[in-house]
Amino acid sequence: MLAVTACSSGTQESAPPAAPAVSASAGQQSTASPSSSTSGRSTSMTIRVTLDGRPAEATLNGSPAASDFAALLPLTLQLEDFHSTERVADLPRKLDTSGAPEPVAAKAGDIAYYAPWGNLALFYQDGPAPSADLLILGHLDASADQLGRAKRITIEPAS
Repeated sequence: MLAVTACSSGTQESAPPAAPAVSASAGQQSTASPSSSTSGRSTSMTIRVTLDGRPAEATLNGSPAASDFAALLPLTLQLEDFHSTERVADLPRKLDTSGAPEPVAAKAGDIAYYAPWGNLALFYQDGPAPSADLLILGHLDASADQLGRAKRITIEPAS
């Protein structure tokens, strides 16, 4: 059983245990296309996201952590609420955070990674002040309501 932990608090509080996450092995390639990204990198990759069975558009930025996250795909994760701001889930392993861009505050729709605990966060409200521990991986085009209620996310490389 995986435990879901906080990703935007300065204290290490544990959230209630999440349902087990289901992940499939990686091995598919993502397609990259040039564009401006939240991290300030020049390359982004489109990914396919399904929230509770409903598709949503999403892109990952060109940061090393986002590339490492893409290597984990496809993933299906159970989501839990944290601080009425984000939905969180543990990843199968910690991501490489070397070469991380300057910290920025998370905005609604951001896909982020909280490095100390290795969890993924989907922000449905704007997040806290910038923190070097919180890396923005990309952005998800879904309403705050849809993100705030999401219980399950499937993330796959774009074909």
